[in-house]
Amino acid sequence: MMIEEVGVEELVRAGLSEEEARGFHESLKAAILIARSSEGEGTKAAAEPQKVWRELTAEGKKLLKPWHPHALHQLIYSSVYSNWDVSTSCPPPYWFPSLLQARHTNLGSLMEIHGPKLLGSLYQDPITSFSLFQKFTVQHPDVYWPLVLKELAVTFREGPRCILDTSDKSKHGGTWLPGSVLNIAESCLLPMNHPRKRDEDVVVIWRDEGSDDAPVNRMTLRELREQVMLVANALDTMFSKGDAIAIDMPMTVTAVVIYLAIVLAGLVVVSIADSFVAKEIASRLRVSNAKGIFTQDFICRGGRNFPLYSRVVEAGPCKAIVLPANGKDVAIQLRKHDLSWKDFLLHVDHLPRPNYYFPVYQSIDSVTNILFSSGTTGEPKAIPWTQLSPIRSAADAWAQVNIKTGDVFCWPTNLGWVMGPTLIYACFLSGATLALYHGSPLGRGFGKFVQEAGVTSLGTVPSLVKTWKSTQCMEGLDWTKINSFASTGEASNFDDDLWLSSKAYYRPIIECCGGTELASSYIQGNLLQPQAFGVFSAASMTTGFVILDEHGVPYPDDQPCVGEVGLFPVYMGATDRLLNADHEEVYFKGMPMYEGMHLRRHGDILKRTVGGYFLVQGRADDTMNLGGIKTSSVEIERVCDRADDSVLETAAISIAPVNRGPEQLVIFVVLKKGYSITQEQLKTKFSRAIQSNLNPLFKVSHVRIIMEFPRTASNKLLRRVLRDQIKTELTSRSRL
Repeated sequence: MMIEEVGVEELVRAGLSEEEARGFHESLKAAILIARSSEGEGTKAAAEPQKVWRELTAEGKKLLKPWHPHALHQLIYSSVYSNWDVSTSCPPPYWFPSLLQARHTNLGSLMEIHGPKLLGSLYQDPITSFSLFQKFTVQHPDVYWPLVLKELAVTFREGPRCILDTSDKSKHGGTWLPGSVLNIAESCLLPMNHPRKRDEDVVVIWRDEGSDDAPVNRMTLRELREQVMLVANALDTMFSKGDAIAIDMPMTVTAVVIYLAIVLAGLVVVSIADSFVAKEIASRLRVSNAKGIFTQDFICRGGRNFPLYSRVVEAGPCKAIVLPANGKDVAIQLRKHDLSWKDFLLHVDHLPRPNYYFPVYQSIDSVTNILFSSGTTGEPKAIPWTQLSPIRSAADAWAQVNIKTGDVFCWPTNLGWVMGPTLIYACFLSGATLALYHGSPLGRGFGKFVQEAGVTSLGTVPSLVKTWKSTQCMEGLDWTKINSFASTGEASNFDDDLWLSSKAYYRPIIECCGGTELASSYIQGNLLQPQAFGVFSAASMTTGFVILDEHGVPYPDDQPCVGEVGLFPVYMGATDRLLNADHEEVYFKGMPMYEGMHLRRHGDILKRTVGGYFLVQGRADDTMNLGGIKTSSVEIERVCDRADDSVLETAAISIAPVNRGPEQLVIFVVLKKGYSITQEQLKTKFSRAIQSNLNPLFKVSHVRIIMEFPRTASNKLLRRVLRDQIKTELTSRSRL
């Protein structure tokens, strides 16, 4: 149905009352008329879809409200873009930057000041010249990075000799900020004029689950600094410079204090997700050679206590400092060599100024944090973050997500995942306030916190949004202070994103795709280009890459295509070492040369659309060969997710038959609560959907309905676990 054909009857079916429907219909007709007149067309001509949508969601108009039924949002969006052809046009946009807005963004303001000088007469404005400026930053990172460093709260004890030194040819990515000395945690804690950070400014807002009707808690910059320095002093009484200290606990305000204190004291944080079993904790402690670990007695979720300290004990003898999940005292008996948080802090009682600490200054390439890859493709890699990594991650948040002084940034995450440290540095190096909810983000309590904390930028993972939408737990809450969303971790679902964006009058969702080893996203949305649901609008600043065909030959930059991405190796913040694997072999061996550069492996299969947008089609090792035709898991899942109303989410894998032969397609399914359908019925529906939307030769061999998908701590789907499960099942059946 085209938007001109939507009448009062359809609006009532979408959930409006008769009276609401009539008023909405009159406003809808007026918006369509304005969109037509802006094109200089007659009143009978069909208006361009993007102009109609822009008119419907424009500031001052906002015809679609956050409290309108989701069915109405679905109806209007699908009707506006009913005849949109993605084979000849870019993905249908839902958000458009205005020139006024663009000039007031962090990146747009920088472009307005420096663009005319750097690009000359080619520079027009931040929107028109965005792509040109991004390419300039790839070619001249030594020009871009000094400009951004001035915008971040990075304080050098000794400044760098230069931005980039490429004289050592053994280093594919060169040496960044050589000669510089600093403590990146100190940079987070000092007051500054630009970006503005004053001692009395609130820098952390938080609330405990179960206290949802209480006022939010607040901490100033001075209070944060004094608490961090207190913990740093206590650390000095037990550990030596360079020691690795693990954190295995929820991302509470105290966990953030501990994280910064470890870095301030010249120690190394070992990031461990609080969801890991003892075996996974033990492997990370062993690889990092950790000398101690901060943890909690329990994790509190939904009024229940889940053991955490006991898992740490099972993992090994590493000395533990244990915090209480509730109250002031731990609720369990500790081992003799372990300490309670209260006793740990007593170590500084003898100091005349326990809240003052002189930071340990180190070179820019000193390791501050050991993180681990998500393990989607096997044994997790131990990835060391240097002091360069936080600068890169904060710079991306500043440029792409527009995080700045005055913002309140919330992203439910964990210090065991790259987004934990990223969130800390994105806030404290840009002057924003960090918002933390001590509890599960799945329910209404979290949404109420977002509302009452005044969150202006909300980060998510797609499965979280899916839960919010399906349970309707956020209905009636006001999220209209949110200026932008961000999303990462897995492929986004179009309808879930439509729901999310509508909750803040269609603010943009900045899609982010990168890696722990990059300390950033290599493709990302931004506020200077139109945004479309579930796609990435450009490479991030200074990031260059090519898309390779099956022979390793790059496609032309302006050609729609699908292939493995090859990153340009000169990438500020990317790793140059691994602790438990050969860095050269993992990231460079077997990758082709391009214009004199040895391309860096990332592993994503990337699709470039008409119009230059990007979709991640899965990992290179998730590529399937079905009947001699290559496709990706993500592509099949997008189709199957929409094949039946009973489907919550799907996971597609391929396996070789027991007796050899062509690969077989297997679809795992999680059903929505309250729905019932057989595996055979789904098999038929999935086959029809795939054959009509992707390829008529593709055939679904097996369907398995399961309760939930196996996931990593960062919520990435573990397809290899599902692959192993179905292989074991089919092999056993074959033997019988």
